[in-house]
Amino acid sequence: MKILSTLLLLFTMLITASAAHAGPKPEDCQATVVKFRDLGNVNEMLAESYGYAVLPTIGKGGIGIGGAGGKGCVYGGGQHTGNVSMGQVTIGFQLGGQAYSQIILFKNRDVYLEFIDGNFEFGADATAVALTYGAQAGANTKGSSASAGETKGKGSWMRGMAVFTLAKGGLMYEASIGGQKYNYKPLGE
Repeated sequence: MKILSTLLLLFTMLITASAAHAGPKPEDCQATVVKFRDLGNVNEMLAESYGYAVLPTIGKGGIGIGGAGGKGCVYGGGQHTGNVSMGQVTIGFQLGGQAYSQIILFKNRDVYLEFIDGNFEFGADATAVALTYGAQAGANTKGSSASAGETKGKGSWMRGMAVFTLAKGGLMYEASIGGQKYNYKPLGE
């Protein structure tokens, strides 16, 4: 059992580290947006949005103490304005590893500016709509219990933002977005 726990911890750290250190490529970001557009009401909400942040791959894992990380692109007013890195540390009941994509929609310019103005963090009450793509499984991020996502999940605006996640692989009991911290870096810096 101890060997299994150690191997799982090493696997988790590898997933988290590889996602956190791989730089975002605009073509990967746009390919991820295309996948999201086909799911739920993402396309309609994107049409209403001033901008969005998209992280093609976030690696997440943990055994009691967990971590997550990834990098992506930020768009505002129809332009690629910068890149973003995300990190998260969680403590509590959790077990496993997971890779997923995430898109954060900004309803208006003020919310977009709040996101890019330094370090942004989701509070503990933050929720996301988990969607599936093909036969992949998703997790509901409204709490600590996992359930299947769906292609028709409907998002809604909360404080001018809407967050969608798309499972890419793995299995993890805990899948909340609360505590995720984002660091924005404008293009050219």
